[in-house]
Order: sequence, then structure tokens, then C-alpha cells
Amino acid sequence: MATKPPKGDPVQDAPQVAEPQHAAAGLPAIGHTLRIAQQQMGVKRTMLTLLSVNQKNGFDCPGCAWPEPDHRHKAEFCENGAKAVAEEATLRRVTPEFFAAHPVADLATRSGYWLGQQGRLTHPMFLAEGGTHYEPVTWERAFDIIGEEITGLGSPDEAVFYTSGRTSNEAAFLYQLFARELGTNNLPDCSNMCHESSGSALSETIGIGKGSVLLEDLYKADLIIVAGQNPGTNHPRMLSALEKAKANGAKIISVNPLPEAGLEKFKNPQTPQGMLKGAALTDLFLQIRIGGDQALFRLLNRLILETEGAVDEEFVGEHTHGYEEFAAAARAADWDGTLTATGLTRADIEQAMAMILASRRTIVCWAMGLTQHKHSVPTIREVVNFLLLRGNIGRPGAGVCPVRGHSNVQGDRTMGIFERPAPAFLDALEKEFGFAPPREHGYDVVRAIRALRDGEAKVFFAMGGNFVSATPDTDVTEAAMRRARLTVHVSTKLNRSHAVTGARALILPTLGRTERDIQVGPNGKSTAQFVTVEDSMGMVHASRGRLEPASTRLLSESAIVCRLARRVLGEGSRTPWEEFEKDYATIRDRIARVIPGFEDFNARVARPGGFTLPHAPRDERRFPTATGKANFTAAPVEYPEVPEGRLLLQTLRSHDQYNTTIYGLDDRYRGIRNGRRVVMINPEDAQRLNIADGSYVDLVGEWKDGIERRAPGFRVVHYPTARGCAAAYYPETNVLVPLDATADTSNTPASKSVVVRLEQSATD
Repeated sequence: MATKPPKGDPVQDAPQVAEPQHAAAGLPAIGHTLRIAQQQMGVKRTMLTLLSVNQKNGFDCPGCAWPEPDHRHKAEFCENGAKAVAEEATLRRVTPEFFAAHPVADLATRSGYWLGQQGRLTHPMFLAEGGTHYEPVTWERAFDIIGEEITGLGSPDEAVFYTSGRTSNEAAFLYQLFARELGTNNLPDCSNMCHESSGSALSETIGIGKGSVLLEDLYKADLIIVAGQNPGTNHPRMLSALEKAKANGAKIISVNPLPEAGLEKFKNPQTPQGMLKGAALTDLFLQIRIGGDQALFRLLNRLILETEGAVDEEFVGEHTHGYEEFAAAARAADWDGTLTATGLTRADIEQAMAMILASRRTIVCWAMGLTQHKHSVPTIREVVNFLLLRGNIGRPGAGVCPVRGHSNVQGDRTMGIFERPAPAFLDALEKEFGFAPPREHGYDVVRAIRALRDGEAKVFFAMGGNFVSATPDTDVTEAAMRRARLTVHVSTKLNRSHAVTGARALILPTLGRTERDIQVGPNGKSTAQFVTVEDSMGMVHASRGRLEPASTRLLSESAIVCRLARRVLGEGSRTPWEEFEKDYATIRDRIARVIPGFEDFNARVARPGGFTLPHAPRDERRFPTATGKANFTAAPVEYPEVPEGRLLLQTLRSHDQYNTTIYGLDDRYRGIRNGRRVVMINPEDAQRLNIADGSYVDLVGEWKDGIERRAPGFRVVHYPTARGCAAAYYPETNVLVPLDATADTSNTPASKSVVVRLEQSATD
């Protein structure tokens, strides 16, 4: 059912389908990496650039937030990281001539893949009210336009300042400082859509909303449970750590609705043995029904309680609170309910339990498969209960490991990108900068969309990212964005958000991680600057770009914020914005005085490899919660219930994708090539629903608001998913995720548990 796309845009709904693969990386990964990199950068640029990725004197990969080992390989990058670097360091350019040839109406018909393939943005561009084309604009005029709109607002809270995870620590700190000096906490970020549930659950239970393990802990673990995560595609360098853990004797349990090649076998491309033979990773695969994880961990906790000597009573007595209430809830877990919720067998769970009891040091890793459900926060709390019972927090080789998806998304939150800032952070800002920050909570992502939809927000400013494609309820989100007076995107490349605009729109091109950042100081001397990032395990290190910028008209993110602040806040601001723009070390000096753990920031980050932020539960077994101890919790067990004739859909990435950036049209490990509009369903479900492999269906989302949401024209792929479950790629299926379908407490969109029915496509 191939539909004809615009000229130059490849067909994406007629893929070729083969059997899924059972091993990740190896020679195919090397070949694909080099092919993509050379297409974008050429041979010489490819070698010079990739050899600097994730090196101690190089630049941090703009892809995932997985940490680097202390001793690094010369090729310390993965296939998808290389794709991210290639698209940023590409020789392709999007110039004013491109925009003159492509009206916004044309850009709006293009796929995200086509838009991203056009290359790097070179000039600030402006879409006037009533205009049909973006036109070049000077930086001075661009800041004047933003200033006119913001200063004309009835309240600072009518502006929204969104942040992507790729923003550096320095730029993020300045960005939140500007917003708060302006007078608003409207600082939604991509954490709101991914690991907000992790932060909410961990802050309540252990006192810090971050993971408690370092990379070395994985090497020391006896058991690693990987739940709701696909490292082979989303965090491929994690496979090297799992391989090393296995070599050291660790066992691995994978908990996921889909079998994933990377967790079956890893063919490490950095060693001859790895390339040829590979390492089997998973010892036990629990093919869980979508959303059944809380029920699984609750029953495991009951079984631990019932096993003599299994509970670490000394740790529980000294370091925890709420044990009795939790234990009563756990003892009420029943086998029949758990098997229904999980789709597992009793033998599966008993085998997992034997591995758990044999482990003294256990780590649980997770990602979006746990965080994007209505009951995500109680699920992650139950994971914490599971670890606390056997003393597996604050012990080497043990702990919680939420695996962040985007480089520096964790650092942005550390720097204050948060709509609900802690009073202590605001107090420190006030003391350091001499203004009173607003105390009222601001908008997260979902509330920002509602505010734009309802006319309560009128200016939307995005520091990176692709907001329109990343967010839920696509039709509602796009209509909300079009109601804005002004939309502004700081970007390196084109994406769909540039084609879904307010009455006026700006695209502000910025430096990438790969590029040199040269600033001219007050003495007229040009000085190379560097920025810093924080990885998924709380390590802070420098990132230094080496390439000539894609255009002489690019500004760094920090420079953009500083110039914006000077234009909007004017002479009334006592913050030294001009000084910050010229010397990033002065920003780090202020960060050191505001944020605990960054003392002597400049000296510590100058050391190769950077430094580790303090983490009280890990370092001291001290838990900075309201009770002063780690908190056991007890919540009713929840799991999605699906009406007869429906399936439970999870949205996910293909292997040629990073977040909303589409690098290509293949999902090599799942056997899908040259297309993205596919829905993967279990063959037994397909037989029950009378849906043939290769047929075309519309996905129709059903939710309690009574509004049906439709994603048309998906090719059915019979696939070994869990029974009753289906999977399809985002952002194509974001249209099915209701804006109000969110996780309790965290308000994260529930993109992993969407009730759908499948209808034959009209044009099949």
C-alpha cells in the first residue's frame, strides 16, 4: 500500500520484512557506520571526527548519556552515536536559498527523515506573520523580535522555555537563570517525557532522583536485571559493560515484551573474538506483558519475605522506613493475579527468584518501558522496595540504574531546568544573583501544551529538540503550537517543529558538539571555549569540539542565551551576561557557588575524565528523604486491562533512529527494511483478530475521553511480541497518545500502554 510521498521523500509504508536477528553489532554495524558517516562527512572528516568522540580531550557524543570507561578504546562510540555525529558534522547545508525554494507548506508535507537529511542550518531565519517562506534575518533583528513579543506579554508566565537534553551544563544554567530572572518557572524539558517517573519515585524513596550506580558497579554485580529497555538500539555502548559484567561472572535477566537482539548476543566490534563469536548476554528472558512490571516485582518481594534469611534485616532496620506497611502489601500478592498481569508462567518467576536469591549484589536497569505508563511511579517504587529488601543500595555492585536516553538530559536537570525547583536551589540563586526568583511552579511539557492550546501561553522558545514530534497527541499539539504568537527554535538541523509554527517563527542556528567554539574576550583575544555535560551516572566532564563551524553565522547556545537576556532584561539586570558569553569559566564559577557538588568546578573538570558528583545513598548509605531514611512504599498493584478485540500498543524506536531523529528507514535487528509504518503483533493475536501478515491496517486509539485517534496505513508484521501486545515506531504513533493520558505524580505521557483496535485500511 505504498503512498506516493513528495518528490525526493522515500516511501516509508512499504517495507521489506525478514526474520528478526539474534545478535547485535559485529561487522554489519561497522559497515553501516562507515557508510553513513562517509555519505555525510567524506572519508577524511569521518576518521578525524569519530576518533575524537567520547575521548578525554575530545567531544561528548550528542547521542545517549551512557558513561565512558576510564580506559577508553580509540573507537569509543557505537553505531548510533556515529550516525548522530555524522548528521551534525555533515557537509550538507540548509541555506537561505533552500528556504526560498521550499515554502513552509511544503516543509510541512515532508517526513522527518527527509528534513533531517538536508543538512546543517547556516543562517537565522524568520517567518513573518502571514508569510509563506522563512527569510534570512540578522541576529540583532531576531533578538529584537523575541524581545518585542516577550516584553509585550501580560505576564512572564505567558512564555514557555523548553530544553532538549543536548544542551550543555553552561547553557542550561544560563537558560534557567534568564527564565527565572524574567519571572517564570515555565521550564519544561525532555525529562518530562522520559525519566520524570524515575526522578519522582527515586526522590521519594532514596532522596535523590538519579541512579545510584557507577559503571564499575556493573562490573562487580552478581545479577543485573534489565527491564523495559533495549540497549542494543538505544544505548549500544551499554552492551560492552554487560559483556564485561558477564565475563566477571554476572547473570543477566531481561524483562521486556519484545525479544531484543542486543540482549541476546553482543558481537563486540572492538575485539576479534567479539566480532567472530560474540557473547551471549541474557541468562533468563522474561517476556512480560506490557505494564506488568509492578506486579512482577511485588510478587518477587513477597517471595523474598517468605524466604528465611533473604531479607537484609540489619540494613532494613538501620536505614529504612515504612517496612511494615510495605511488607503487609507485599504478602498480599497472589500468583494468579501476577500471572494475569505479566503473562509469565510460574516457572519463569521461580527461575528468576532462584537467581535473585543467589545474588548478593543486584542492579536493576530500566528505561522508557517502565517510565511511560499511568502506574510508572509505583512501579519504580516497587523496584526500589525490591533492592532495599536485600540491602542492594549503597553496596558496591548494586543499586538503581535508570538509563537516561539523551546526552546531558540529567545535567540539564542538575543545572535547574525544572518547572518545580527546590526552595534551596532558588534561595541559592537569589543569594548569588541578587534577584527574587519566582516560587510558583511552572509548566511541564503536558501543561505547556494545554496552556498553548488554551491561549494562556503565547511565546514558545525551544533550546534544541523537536518538540512537535516528541510530544503526545500530535494533532492537539500542532494546533496548540499554531496558536502561539511566536515560536523560536535553537537548532542545528531542520525538523518538523520548524514547519508547525506560531503566527511568527524564528529558527536560530547553533554550534554543534563537534564544532570549535571561539569567543572574543574583553581584551580582544580569541579563546577556545569548552562546555561540560553530566552522563547517566553522575559523571561530569568536558566536551571540546574540533571542527570548523558549519557557518560563520552560528552562535553557541550560551551566546544565544546571553544576547537574548541582554535584549529582554536590559539594563535592569545585574547579571554579567556579556562576561558569561565571552568566558564560560565565569559561568562555571557561578555554578560552583549555587549547586552542591560543583565546588571548585573549573579545576576539577580540567582533569581528564572529569569528576563524579556526590550521591549520598551510594557514597554513605545516607538517604536525604523527608524521613531521613530510605522509604519502603506500598501502593495498589496496577496493570493495563485491555477490552476484547483490542491490543496494548507500545511506541518505540527503530535501530535507524535516535529519539525523533530518523537516520534511515531500516530496523536491522527486527528484520524491517525500507519503511517505518509497521505494526508488530503476535501471530496468535493476528489469527484471533483475523489479520494477515503483510496486510494494511489503521491503528485506532481508544481512551476514556471518547475521542478516537487514528494512525492510518500501517503494514502488519507478525512478530514474537508478548501476547495481547503490539509495537510501532514513534513519532508516527504519537498521534495515538492522548494528552491527558499521563503517569500519576510525574505527568509523563503514557506512551507505552495505548489501547488500540486494528481496522483494515480503506486503501488496502
